[in-house]
Amino acid sequence: MRRTALLIALVLAAGACSPAESGDTTTSQASSTTVVDTTTTSLEPTTTVSDGFPAAIAAANGEVMIEERPDRIVSLSATATEILFAIGASDQVVAVDETSDYPEEVPTTDLSGYEPNIEAIAGYEPDLVVVSDDLGDVIAGLVAIDITVIQQPVAQTLDDTYAQIEQLGAATGHVAEAAEVVGDMQIGIDEILASIDAPLGTSFYHELDNSFFSVTSETFIGLIYSLAGLVNIADEAEGAGTGYPQLSAEHIIESDPDLIFLADTKCCGESPATVAARPGWDQLSAVSNDSVIALDDDIASRWGPRVVDFLAVIVDSVNALETSGS
Repeated sequence: MRRTALLIALVLAAGACSPAESGDTTTSQASSTTVVDTTTTSLEPTTTVSDGFPAAIAAANGEVMIEERPDRIVSLSATATEILFAIGASDQVVAVDETSDYPEEVPTTDLSGYEPNIEAIAGYEPDLVVVSDDLGDVIAGLVAIDITVIQQPVAQTLDDTYAQIEQLGAATGHVAEAAEVVGDMQIGIDEILASIDAPLGTSFYHELDNSFFSVTSETFIGLIYSLAGLVNIADEAEGAGTGYPQLSAEHIIESDPDLIFLADTKCCGESPATVAARPGWDQLSAVSNDSVIALDDDIASRWGPRVVDFLAVIVDSVNALETSGS
């Protein structure tokens, strides 16, 4: 429960500080400075920036000037860590926070993105720190001791994800690799969506933890389900306006979702068997049709390259439901 409450608080905080306006990612070349703007939501990915430095990055925390290729990067964001490794910047990363667990070779430490310790971060002598949230005024604290910081908050759209990947590409000197990652994601998503065979009105419940916190279609997670054309039972629940309502067992049972996705297999030990054992849940369509899907908590909560894997699980589950004739 504490994990979910903290996760939701962080996501809401990130959303509150995200710009309200939407617009295109802009890329311009002024003198020899690469400029990449990813401060807005619903961004179009950029692929025309150069690998040159200095690079001016218009991040969520304002314009950040990176004078030369960083060689000692600290990531306090599990999603940013995945992006950095995906674009080929792994040899530049010297430390990552305790939640960064993918890929296996990441240099995980006891650094915390939730309760950042400026002295501990500085101990790794970073020339670039990437954060998702500005908790404890970590950005100001690091900037005060001349450490460059880029903030990349929770994505609101897939275009935001693409823009953040390309931003880190420009910030680390891996522009071409970042563009390739974005292109592969776009192709993968298109292929997955082309394979979907979802009956109209197929409903689902996404479980964040076993106290029934869920997500609505207004969240990034909910957006991925929307791509597959699914109906979210949390959208009409009490508290849906927060994006992360806590559903009641009664609401879930009455809604009788066709599919149940468990994003609490690691944190809470939930499984199709534990769901079936809940009072009254054995009568749910998803339970009786073997349509309770155990997700990887991490893949289902991050907005980096593995969002393609998340979507693939969703679509495979939908197609399996249709094949079974449920």
